Formats: sequence, C-alpha cells, structure tokens
Amino acid sequence: MTQLNTTDLPEPMAQLVEDFHAVEPKDRLQLLLELSDELPSLPERYAGHLDQLEQVHECQSPLFLLVEVEPATDGGNAEDRTVRLFFDAPKEAPTTRGFAGILHEGLDGRSVAEVLAVPDDAPLRFGLADAVSPLRMRGMAAMLSRIKRQVRHKSML
Repeated sequence: MTQLNTTDLPEPMAQLVEDFHAVEPKDRLQLLLELSDELPSLPERYAGHLDQLEQVHECQSPLFLLVEVEPATDGGNAEDRTVRLFFDAPKEAPTTRGFAGILHEGLDGRSVAEVLAVPDDAPLRFGLADAVSPLRMRGMAAMLSRIKRQVRHKSML
C-alpha cells in the first residue's frame, strides 16, 4: 500500500484523505456523495443572500462560499483565530457539494494558520482524479484558493 502524505494537512482533512484511500477507487464517489449530503445549509443570516457570498465560477455547478474569521481573543495572535466556512450549492450538484463537504469538514473550525498552510495540491490527495473530470477537480482547487484568499484578507495576513 502506498504511504499517504498527510502530515502537512490539518488533522480532520488528513483523516478524510485516509478515509478516501481506505476504500476502493470505485467506492470513492459514494463517499463523496455522503459528504454532499452532510454539507450544512447556510445559516439564516446568509440564506437568500447569495450576493454576500463569492461565486466560484470554475465549478461546473453554481457554488457560492463565504469565509468568516472569528475575532481574536484578548492578546490572541491573528494566526490563531478560528475560520468558519459557509457553502451554497444545489442538491442537484452532488459532486460539487461533495467537494465543498470535504473542505467544510476538513477546514471549518481550524485556525487561520492551519487553513493557510494547506498545500494547493490537497484536492488531488483524495484519489478522485480518476473518478471525476479534470474540470471538476479544477473546481475544488478553485474553492480552496478562494477560501485561502478570503482568510488572508479577513485576517489581514
């Protein structure tokens, strides 16, 4: 069995990589669909207000995301602030929702430093490149890029 490189990923994301590689390649799409079903709905403050979210045009289905960086606690370092992720994608777009589910489960609640340290090739580590089109993989990479850009902007790093 090939040794997975997960040491440079936040623990929840590393666990997801291991989960995807623990199943046969043909079963990885099913795992992605399960994550699609688990993607949380937008909180009430954003529901119906997609104009407050950023659309990721590289995704083949409409996907909107928003990052919040919680305020620093007294004396807290900006890199230690907590990142919250919000996504909106139609139920009819399970692959896109699944990618968002991976990013939500892997990065929501992590620190600014952890999110910014995620390597740009992280989407390729789930073993999905053989199961979905390169355009879809590009969409997930674009989601990660937008998340990191918003984290930098909102944490002023």
